[in-house]
Amino acid sequence: MKLSSLIGHVTELYSEVLISPKPADRLIDMFFRERKYLGSKDRRFISETLYGILRNKRKIELSFNDIEEKRISLFSCVAYLLMDKKYAVDLLSTEVDIPIDTIVRIEQNINSNLAGGSSVDAVALHYSFQDWMIQEWNEYFGSSEVTPLCRTLNTQAPMTLRVNTLKTTVEECQRKMELEGIETEKAKYSPYALHLKKRINVFQSLAFKEGLFEVQDEGSQLLAMLVDPKPKSKVIDACAGAGGKALAMASIMNNRGEIFAFDIHSFRLDELKKRIRRSGVDTIRTKAIRENEVEEGFIDAADFVLVDAPCTGTGTIRRNPGMKWSVTEQMVRELHEKQLSILSFNSQYVKVGGRLVYATCSLIKDENENVVELFLSMKKNFELVNPSSILERYNLAGMTDNKYFQLLPHKFNTDGFFAAVMKRVS
Repeated sequence: MKLSSLIGHVTELYSEVLISPKPADRLIDMFFRERKYLGSKDRRFISETLYGILRNKRKIELSFNDIEEKRISLFSCVAYLLMDKKYAVDLLSTEVDIPIDTIVRIEQNINSNLAGGSSVDAVALHYSFQDWMIQEWNEYFGSSEVTPLCRTLNTQAPMTLRVNTLKTTVEECQRKMELEGIETEKAKYSPYALHLKKRINVFQSLAFKEGLFEVQDEGSQLLAMLVDPKPKSKVIDACAGAGGKALAMASIMNNRGEIFAFDIHSFRLDELKKRIRRSGVDTIRTKAIRENEVEEGFIDAADFVLVDAPCTGTGTIRRNPGMKWSVTEQMVRELHEKQLSILSFNSQYVKVGGRLVYATCSLIKDENENVVELFLSMKKNFELVNPSSILERYNLAGMTDNKYFQLLPHKFNTDGFFAAVMKRVS
């Protein structure tokens, strides 16, 4: 397809992204389903260009001004392709509805905006983030971490699989996938994880249909390992969603025991039920619950409770760069209250001597330590457990030297995660 036609498709898709509350990946899927004529190269160009625009939105929009709102998508696409350099020459000979002198001026503006700097404003502009996010990370992680964090968040996340050890071994799964032309390599931290060497649609593979693996970020796998559920124990996954961590815990428990997957959204649990059947797990029970309605039969009954709380998702910006612009400080304040409420509510299900794990995929302190510390100040019958004492059995004790467990994308090449492990002592 001609570059001009591809630009037209990106412009159309980005216009939809700007007005829709749906995440970009879902809109991309819908866009492609309605346009079966697009080949794999065209789809790759369109999706990569769209993500590039979202990752660099602030810097891009500073390269042009005084244009009609309906033309922002076209100008943004052209500006990003100029940034990408390899299309700069082609753009000058491509039929797009922007005068050549305007294209040249946009390129000059982009080059001036690419100049770096170490101040909050300079970093926010250079890597296209909101100022308050950079300020937050400056205070939370320290100024030396901010630039490498931003740089990594502007890259593509790896596609990672969790091998279902109830059905196969990591090595056998690798071998079977290689027979299907899918090359993988073992991940660094999770013993169950494989990274794809090349992005490919693994959902059509025989190995996936046979339930030999699930697509799951390595960090998410590590959180399931941090819960460290034992065979024959009773586990509650309080905000289970589509159940990636519940499935991982079932595998860790060798499919022995009970896992109760709670969620207020029944459609998410419907997806989990499909995954359960494919994985061959028979220890997970799904339960659609009502918010703040006590499940009487579970009070003081669970050996392990995982609260993977709703959050801003800022640790997953690599997968959904639109979050750079959709997350607000007001949203963080509202989520902080909700997270504390959910954690406190579900703590009643933990038996004495049992373990409570609070987790988010957020890079915001007010959703992480600040929630846990407030919870512990109110619930004196819980105390922190050092995560190293749990991870050492996986030879991963060195991953944290803190009383909390935190994964930063630029350090571990995972999504960003936070977790606190607590024990009920009375």
